[in-house]
Amino acid sequence: MRLNGRVRRTVDHVTPEQQFDEMATAPIPVMVQRPRWRDTFSSLQIHNYRLYVFSQLVSNTSGWAMRIAIDWLVFELTGSVALVGITVALQFGPMLLFGPLGGVVADRYPKRRLLITTQSVNAVSCSALAALTIAGVVTVWEVFATALIMGFVAVVDSPARSVFVNEMVGHLRLGNAISINASIFHLGGLVGPAISGILIALVGAGWSIAANGLAACVVVVTLASMRTAELLPSLVAARGKGQIREGLRYVLAKPTIFWPIIMLAFVATFGMNLPVMLVAFADHVFGSGAAGYGLYSSAAALGALAGSIASTRRMSYRLRSIMLAAGCFGLAIVATGIAPIVSVFLLSLAAIGFTRLLFATTAESIVQMSSNRVIRGRVMAIYSMVVLGGQAIGGPLMGWATEQWGVRAAMIGSGVVPSVAAIVIAILLARAGKLSLRFRMRRSIIPFAIEVRGQLG
Repeated sequence: MRLNGRVRRTVDHVTPEQQFDEMATAPIPVMVQRPRWRDTFSSLQIHNYRLYVFSQLVSNTSGWAMRIAIDWLVFELTGSVALVGITVALQFGPMLLFGPLGGVVADRYPKRRLLITTQSVNAVSCSALAALTIAGVVTVWEVFATALIMGFVAVVDSPARSVFVNEMVGHLRLGNAISINASIFHLGGLVGPAISGILIALVGAGWSIAANGLAACVVVVTLASMRTAELLPSLVAARGKGQIREGLRYVLAKPTIFWPIIMLAFVATFGMNLPVMLVAFADHVFGSGAAGYGLYSSAAALGALAGSIASTRRMSYRLRSIMLAAGCFGLAIVATGIAPIVSVFLLSLAAIGFTRLLFATTAESIVQMSSNRVIRGRVMAIYSMVVLGGQAIGGPLMGWATEQWGVRAAMIGSGVVPSVAAIVIAILLARAGKLSLRFRMRRSIIPFAIEVRGQLG
């Protein structure tokens, strides 16, 4: 598929991977039969991807821990909740403002080189802030500067990371790899804050920040040590005007990209601020303190782990599956909000982790696998912008709701909104979509494929 007639290759010959990209409508690969249990994580059979998964497990968990640490550090330095809000805005604001531009950069340049550059910048900035904090000479301005640098790094790093997965595993294992990646991201979001709380209590925020600097170094080393000969050739978009608009039009034109991103906006804004809620439950509802907070985070993480395993065994990708998972996710949040005792609360948290992973992996998989690789950086930049932007908006919003109505009411509300949104979108799709499925066999890198015509898949 050619976009505005501009596609530049890094190699002269055309591979089966590139033939797949140039189809007018790239079909979504499916499995003829459910994989054996030993093949549940089949993409980990690839050497480069194993290195990548290890580095991302370390860096993503430490990255979430870092966000909590610098927020806490600002509060310690100033005692101002408003300034903590500014710190959050500096971390997520660049993605909201410049996310599509980061997608253009990711489409134009080699992904591995971009990731080495962004993680090197992260390592330097985090190490410098950690040194100042441990030495006891840090001021709020250094924290603000580091948060802003991290925000701009994420603008390029996030879409480049998403697209780079395809270069490591290829189309056949892409769905499996995306499920693993999404699991790592969301597990980090659940576990990282708990780890950060422990580190801050034991050794202070400085060492939590230093851990993130070290994690960035781990990422750089693993990227540099990959077997480059085993990476698949990239499609690189040539320079040209209107590429951001082109990406937006592409998203709006494809229902399998547009509707998951719309649903994601509701889930990210109202449902992905669990750490804030768990702190309030541990302190005000069950009186369990820091130990309870860690236990609650662990329950959600265990559910997310189960969800990640289930997602890797998925045989198809459908819009209806996304809406169903989002609706169940909202209902699990509602059940958590009304849970009368700790045991029911823990079970509900596990359900939140499970359904959140199913939604996230299905949504990201169908978005990536529905987009041509030459424009996928821009598509995933918009996707990341919604994820991070939703959390940036939802954090203060749900904090305000908790103060106004109490944590139980706020938790129930945060579940009702995505559930209602899932029902409304499902009704719209059912009324507007004329679904037709066409199965066909062919001789190519993907022997079995499904073409989705209409709005519902």
